[in-house]
Amino acid sequence: MRICFYAPFKPLGHPHPSGDLIIATGLYDFLVSRGHEVLIASTLRSRWIFLKPWRFPGIIKERVQTARRIRKFSPDLWLTYHCYYKAPDLLGPGLCKKFNIPYCIFQGIYSTKQRRRLKGVIGFYLNRYSLLHADRLFTNRHIDLVNLQRIIPAAQLSYIKPGILPESFTFDQRARAQIRKEWRVADEPVILSAAMFRPDVKTQGISWMIKTLATLADEDIPFKLIIAGDGSQRETLQHIAEEFLPGRVIFAGQIERKKMYQFYSGGDFFVFPGIRESLGMVFLEAQSCSRPVIAFNNGGIPEVVRQNKTAFLTTPFDKKAFCMAVKGLLQNPEQRKTMGRAAARYIRENHDLQQNYLHFEQILKRHASTP
Repeated sequence: MRICFYAPFKPLGHPHPSGDLIIATGLYDFLVSRGHEVLIASTLRSRWIFLKPWRFPGIIKERVQTARRIRKFSPDLWLTYHCYYKAPDLLGPGLCKKFNIPYCIFQGIYSTKQRRRLKGVIGFYLNRYSLLHADRLFTNRHIDLVNLQRIIPAAQLSYIKPGILPESFTFDQRARAQIRKEWRVADEPVILSAAMFRPDVKTQGISWMIKTLATLADEDIPFKLIIAGDGSQRETLQHIAEEFLPGRVIFAGQIERKKMYQFYSGGDFFVFPGIRESLGMVFLEAQSCSRPVIAFNNGGIPEVVRQNKTAFLTTPFDKKAFCMAVKGLLQNPEQRKTMGRAAARYIRENHDLQQNYLHFEQILKRHASTP
């Protein structure tokens, strides 16, 4: 197939890593690996663009340029990744109608509460227009599937489990020994966490976790907390760590994704609250490396773990339950190993990107304008 690919929220190659970018890149790489010709139709980022009238001429210019690319490329279909009220697809619906191209969306999100909010109402209706004009919609979250069914016939919807490449995230004993040496930890349990330090729920989650784990430090329970990531709030988080967990926290900085398996191998289990987390690719990666997970029971997290088998999910902001879960794994190495083995098996059986996307590919082929 010849596919026009567009990611209005965060174009491929964007300098700020995130789960959305990982999924978009995974989709693109999968399609290319399967022998399809994939054109980046546009790099226009539409996030809140409808509230910036000075950018409207640029949208028109980009539409004209994208139309030229389409004429030259002659695609069999258009695939948009992740459109919602903040970042609606302003190109796909019109251009697909103009050139009679099948229009597909992966991870379209429908949230009616935005039409009652002044800031989000324009984006809501622009996004709704895109969703209603798609020939096929795919989603990797059950809640989004339910919401989409309010306006889209079930026959046009498909649920595709989120996935990673398990072979890229496997436990490595040699890496474990090396990185623990760098961290200067010996036999004490190592709690892992990872996030971008943005001034939003990511930083809020890390801050809450550090303050909550101070309860365990007060009980003289041995552990080290290693946090991967970077961002504008790093200094703030470092100050919080120095105040609440002095001498127990190491900020490992931003780590290349291809080297994250070494980071996961160095620890004993993975902890990140994940406040309203959409999915959380880090939970998939950690489990794939045989690391149990502790997080909040919210958002899309329950869809990527097995409660009490590979993870412990607690009620959001329940400090007592959260600490009990962490304490349990800190003091029970055999349970960590048992859950870790189950986690690695669970990922390979349920969240292998190659296997899950084969079904996605089959459906795309049925919608392509040519076989």
